[in-house]
Amino acid sequence: MIFWKYQGAGNDFIMLDQRAAQWLTRADTSRIELMCNRRFGIGADGLILLENKAGYDFEMIYFNADGRESSMCGNGGRCIAAFARHLGLVDEYCRFIAIDGEHEAFISASDNPRQEAWIELKMRDVAAVETTGDTYILNTGSPHYVCFTSQLDQKDMVSEGRAVRYSERFKKEGINVNLVENADDGLHIRTYERGVEDETLACGTGVTAAAIASFLHYKKNLDSITEVPVLAKGGRLSVRFHAHDDGSFTDIWLCGPAQQVFEGSIY
Repeated sequence: MIFWKYQGAGNDFIMLDQRAAQWLTRADTSRIELMCNRRFGIGADGLILLENKAGYDFEMIYFNADGRESSMCGNGGRCIAAFARHLGLVDEYCRFIAIDGEHEAFISASDNPRQEAWIELKMRDVAAVETTGDTYILNTGSPHYVCFTSQLDQKDMVSEGRAVRYSERFKKEGINVNLVENADDGLHIRTYERGVEDETLACGTGVTAAAIASFLHYKKNLDSITEVPVLAKGGRLSVRFHAHDDGSFTDIWLCGPAQQVFEGSIY
């Protein structure tokens, strides 16, 4: 089985090209979990299948590190766009389908796949945000809990993340937990991801959720376009969007780096 490894702001993924051969199916939970294991496998936050899909450049099928198919992964979506360009499937633009619907991406990259590319990925619209004090709950392709805090670097992210993720309300389906702090250079974020069940260096849908939540938290004025810089532990990203007076958000774009790390084979 030939694979490629990609990372986007430290969020890392195993990529498989399944256009001509089916290496894995949705039933291969244990094998996918083993491949994502950092001691007994390749190691990754998730695994992504690129497959043919009529009417689109490709289909993205995403699995968390626990081997289970999951909701949308924003950084994975950016990485698969870079991967599709590497395969010669697309050039500077692609349109693909994922579990949460259609996505577009613009790809700025050199011919060397090992050099960092800049990918701008269009995310799903957000119809509404649940707000309680400093806490915001919204779905940006995956469900997210965003809480604004201080002294972010001193937090026990795993402990705080698990307390929310396994709370009575969220324990059945799970939720991704983000702690966010405002700084002079933008939002700083740390994320605990369900399915990985640990803190990750970045989470694209979490960065998107935090940017939207910051618009509400700091009561920013409606504008034609808003762009929010976000610093995750794995790198810098940005999110731009249109906010509407009915509480919805559209034209949401997650922007950041993606890079091929290596390729190999596994049996």
